Amino acid sequence: MDKVDILGIKVSCLTSKETFEHLVTEINNKRKQFVVTANPEIISYAYKNKKYLNDIQKADIITADGIGVVKGAKLLGHNIPERVTGIDIFYDLLKESNNKRYSIYLLGAEESILMKTIANIKKTYPNVNIIGYHHGYFDWNDDETIVNEIKENKPDLIFVALGYPLQEQWIARHLEEFNKGVFIGVGGSFDVIAGVVKRAPKIWQKMNLEWFYRLMKKPTRLKRVMRLPQFLLILLVQRQRLRQKVSQKVEHRL
Repeated sequence: MDKVDILGIKVSCLTSKETFEHLVTEINNKRKQFVVTANPEIISYAYKNKKYLNDIQKADIITADGIGVVKGAKLLGHNIPERVTGIDIFYDLLKESNNKRYSIYLLGAEESILMKTIANIKKTYPNVNIIGYHHGYFDWNDDETIVNEIKENKPDLIFVALGYPLQEQWIARHLEEFNKGVFIGVGGSFDVIAGVVKRAPKIWQKMNLEWFYRLMKKPTRLKRVMRLPQFLLILLVQRQRLRQKVSQKVEHRL
């Protein structure tokens, strides 16, 4: 699997279709996978927080969840073919679960949103086997009930919607306790499936302007959006450092 290094994080170069096909293969072979859908916020946070970086580096696949990551890779001379978002992977895996009757576990969100998420999944994907769920407001020092339920039922897919950095930290903390299952952090995806948050129209998604649509709908996201130029600035500094190192090596050889 081709990967590119962005601030110490190995981001996958697989397309959405290739990522989906890889995960289906892992499910069918009953292998364990840790998937991180990394947007610029996640990568920036990991760059500044070494413990979180170590957690993310345990992942089997880190996708470029956002056009900012794709553009950022280009600044460093790398090519990532397209963004691979958590919500799109979520939907693709739900459709496949409906066809193949995969079992799933849902962890995260408020109780009311979680219940709406479950109801809408059952309505749209009636063959999906939801074998367990738990809201996201639990004591991390007393989460044995959740862990034991997953270990006992052995779901094929575990969707963790705790938001970053918590979802990746929780998966990394318990990953070794499980023998199988695709564990994937899906951020606010439960809100979308529950109907609480509306995704941008397809045309906005194709134009890579989903972030702008969400900003218009919720101006309070401006602080989060402003982290993108900060992320790109870090990459520009990184690119300059790499060029200087190359230049110094050339001069040394001469």
